[in-house]
Amino acid sequence: MADTVNSLIARVHETLVGLLTHGASAVGTAGLHDVVARATALGPEGTWLVAAGHASLADVAFTGGETDRFIFHLDAAVTAGYNDCVALHLPPVRALHHDPRFQALYQRMRITQADLDEFFWLHREIQIMARDAQRATIDNIDRLDTGVSLLPQAPLPTREPNTPGVLITRLDLAAAQTAFQQAAVKRDLRRSSDNVSLSLIDDTWDYARARRHAWQADELESHRLQAGAARAFVERPGAGTVLLPCPPLGTITYPS
Repeated sequence: MADTVNSLIARVHETLVGLLTHGASAVGTAGLHDVVARATALGPEGTWLVAAGHASLADVAFTGGETDRFIFHLDAAVTAGYNDCVALHLPPVRALHHDPRFQALYQRMRITQADLDEFFWLHREIQIMARDAQRATIDNIDRLDTGVSLLPQAPLPTREPNTPGVLITRLDLAAAQTAFQQAAVKRDLRRSSDNVSLSLIDDTWDYARARRHAWQADELESHRLQAGAARAFVERPGAGTVLLPCPPLGTITYPS
């Protein structure tokens, strides 16, 4: 079957979820290199996916402490349209801000104010999601019911971005959402299975307490669902759509 943009988006999503769940040492980078090759073959419509593949390869290289390889893939990503200047202000990445090669790459990127607003939202949502997942893990300790919480998330933005780099970070957020949700469901299914086994072998299982836990879990999930919907991205009226250089290196505070 011939590759399409949508099929490669699905491939990138699957690969990123695998990397987030199992790590690069277990998953490897062959899938990302394959995406780059296949997206290149699509021509102009696949260029942003080439950037996505190289950006993810840069992430893997950075995590592994391979600075030269990181710069190589970041250069290729920027050439193909990557422009997430917010991501390049993550605290660990700031250590490379003094590198002339990094500075040159950063200065090549262009962005609109409207897209910059969304980049901030996307990265803030990743941080919120990580905290929600951690809280959910704590909330579920000692739960006696057999229910499963799905860890609701905010909807992805649907506006037409001014630059394709926004699509790359949307993919990153979508993959992170899936990875966190899968991990939450896996933990809940394990707990649920243990509780079912307990109810079958031990008649001292506290059914009343289990029902109370189920009600509390449903209430928490309802609150998370409402909070996620309330966080949906809203484009700021009048946000600029003219391409401009990214804010000066070092002037962006990464969302917390």
